[in-house]
Amino acid sequence: MLSLLKQSRWFIMIFTTLVASQVFGHGMSEAEKQTIIEGGNLRYIWIGATHMLSGYDHLAFIFGIIFFLTRFKDIVKYITAFTLGHSITLIYATFTAIQVNYFLIDAVIALSVCYIAFANLDGFDKYLNIKAPNMMVMIFGLGLIHGLGLSTRLQQLPLSEDNLLMNIISFNIGIELGQISALAVMLVLIAAFRKSHTFKSFSKAANSFLIVAGGYLFLMQMHSYEHITNAEELASNTEPTQVTKKNEITNKSNWKDIITVTIPARGDKEYKLHLTKGATFEYSWKSDGERLFYDFHGEPAGDTTGYFKSFKKNTETRSSGTLTALFSGTHGWYWKNNSASAVNITLKINGEYQHVDSKKKLQTESTQQINDKQHDTIF
Repeated sequence: MLSLLKQSRWFIMIFTTLVASQVFGHGMSEAEKQTIIEGGNLRYIWIGATHMLSGYDHLAFIFGIIFFLTRFKDIVKYITAFTLGHSITLIYATFTAIQVNYFLIDAVIALSVCYIAFANLDGFDKYLNIKAPNMMVMIFGLGLIHGLGLSTRLQQLPLSEDNLLMNIISFNIGIELGQISALAVMLVLIAAFRKSHTFKSFSKAANSFLIVAGGYLFLMQMHSYEHITNAEELASNTEPTQVTKKNEITNKSNWKDIITVTIPARGDKEYKLHLTKGATFEYSWKSDGERLFYDFHGEPAGDTTGYFKSFKKNTETRSSGTLTALFSGTHGWYWKNNSASAVNITLKINGEYQHVDSKKKLQTESTQQINDKQHDTIF
């Protein structure tokens, strides 16, 4: 047993590192979004494949499924059940814009890894004295849960309302290609180990480790859900001089500008103002009901590196406050609408700013007069 642990120690260390990195692997850079837009459906295939190959919770679950399967027929049967399950919820949840907090869904996926490993160790009979649930049914059901996790990732991408079906299909094709690639490697490794006289001990150690790793991942995801998704904690982790301050401005009547911004279904948009260093402005925006992800940020004038500084980000229906510019440049909001219908935002602003010229006109209503104005909007 000692020799087995020595042989497996690098596997354990690497897997633990990968699991930890997976916990904080959510989100997507603006550069990655732009690459996806330019690459079309082939890029969705690539993202799907790389997500599966780097989705260590999904891979650990597949590893558990095939661990004791020796016949090709059985491998195809169980993997097909898992594939059907995650494909159904991936397609349905994305089409209907069903969103689940990614930390919570990944926590449940982590428990599914514990479940499959516990079943492999015959835990229901040995420790609970009950008959194990039908494995085929459970794999299909857990596949449905994994599909919600995959849909959560897909809905972070810049999806096209007109080409939504092909976006989903392309992403799913990539998922399956990644799954097949990982499955082939796993089968070769397990087959090689199966011939060893230590396989029985290895199988017990490996599945026990999967339970521990799944539990660890579950705790990490729940910790992230409690802390990272807390908007107040996010704000407290930034530098005090760069945090917007909430003010009692909801009843303010002398707004300089009142702007209506429409965010298309499953689309995104930016609205920018130009501020000089030290300039201050007040703002208040509210959607017509839907919660939107937003990033309130600034970009220094003359910068060519793509750098921007986030002041506040969250998913809400409204936000208000004041900002004193730490540098000259553009300052404003990026909104992402993951719902299946367009969302209108009413933005009220007042202070020392200039409107940035844009390519499209937004409907603008000033409290002093109603007038069409041109504002910045970036897709």
